[in-house]
Amino acid sequence: MSFENLDLIEPILRALKTEGYETPTPIQEQAIPIILQRKDLLGCAQTGTGKTAAFAIPIIQILYDTHIPSKGKRKIKSLIVTPTRELAIQIGESFAAYGRYAGLKHTVIYGGVGERPQTDALRQGIDILIATPGRLLDLMNQGYIDLRSIELFVLDEADRMLDMGFIHDVKRIIAELPRERQSLFFSATMPTDIVKLSATILKNPLKVEVTPEVTTAEKVEQQLYMVNYADKRSLLLHVLRNPEIISALVFTRTKHGADKVVQFLQKNGHQAQAIHGNKSQNARQKALSDFKGGKIRVLVATDIAARGIDVDDLSHVINYEIPNIPETYIHRIGRTGRAGQSGIAVSFCDNTEILFLRDIQRLISQTIPVVSDHPYAMTDFTPEKAPAKTARKPIRREHNGQAVRETSGNRETRPTNHPSAQTEAKPKRSFWSRRP
Repeated sequence: MSFENLDLIEPILRALKTEGYETPTPIQEQAIPIILQRKDLLGCAQTGTGKTAAFAIPIIQILYDTHIPSKGKRKIKSLIVTPTRELAIQIGESFAAYGRYAGLKHTVIYGGVGERPQTDALRQGIDILIATPGRLLDLMNQGYIDLRSIELFVLDEADRMLDMGFIHDVKRIIAELPRERQSLFFSATMPTDIVKLSATILKNPLKVEVTPEVTTAEKVEQQLYMVNYADKRSLLLHVLRNPEIISALVFTRTKHGADKVVQFLQKNGHQAQAIHGNKSQNARQKALSDFKGGKIRVLVATDIAARGIDVDDLSHVINYEIPNIPETYIHRIGRTGRAGQSGIAVSFCDNTEILFLRDIQRLISQTIPVVSDHPYAMTDFTPEKAPAKTARKPIRREHNGQAVRETSGNRETRPTNHPSAQTEAKPKRSFWSRRP
């Protein structure tokens, strides 16, 4: 199927051709017709599936067909709410690309930067608003944003909203929307709380589910290095000597761990930066921009901070630490090998992570090939408990007299006892099998 088969208007088809896109991804093929029929949609799809275009393209077409730009101030007709600044910017770029010939206006608002440029754009009038929850509520409270004309509402990365403690903000935003509207709800996973939230937002939705786990695991070359924890940093240097690694996104489980890896790499002559929730938004955006622009070769990230990072031609993903949630592994390695290109995912596994590895291999129904020809190969694969120092507790700080936890969101903080705060499930004690 081509985009021409989706009954898209000429300005959008021309924009897609300009961008070099000819064939829709599975979620685009399924979701675009549903949205154009003005039906609510529940989409279960992770980053890297073409999800943003799946809602951006039909929104542009609907607004182009139904709203002829007038000389008066435009009213906001479509609102897209997303959890992080990076995601908001990328969604804005998508609307700019696909809507370049449609004559619509959009703007992106997020925290961590001055309000003036954003409020100036809002005063001039826009058709489409992309926003993070905190800044959206701030500007609504100041009277800059009126949601009474919204016809199309998108909640993107709903599960990440839950993880970051933004669900109460989202509910406040939804309460200000018109009852008669079309709503689109996207989430990579569907835990119980997310299913309940979707039921309060959507009316008789059609569900589109794209589960690319198997295809992701198949198209990305996976490599497993068994290594003692103490040798991981040295192994990382060894792996990075490979000239075929043009760019590498390195994952750690903690913010502190990301900083330590970057410090080690920089001391050893590598251009590297970290991106996580303790970094300012400007610092995170600069690191991402430098990585995309080729100024740095290695970007070290935590899972929450990396959500939504979309880097063209990313050659390698390196799991410096194995994730304790199997689905997270899929999200990580899905950063490479996009748009039909090949990619390589390298994972370092020590004895404390073997049970995590077992769960991952069960999920993908594969045994990840072990690379044993390296100077730090580990031969004893006996599972061990992680040492106490690796136990991760939320960072507690005082904010207006209340303990809060750090997140990778904009500038919002959330109480540590917030119901969205998640504790990690302990893996079952069992022997590890190389067979999935």
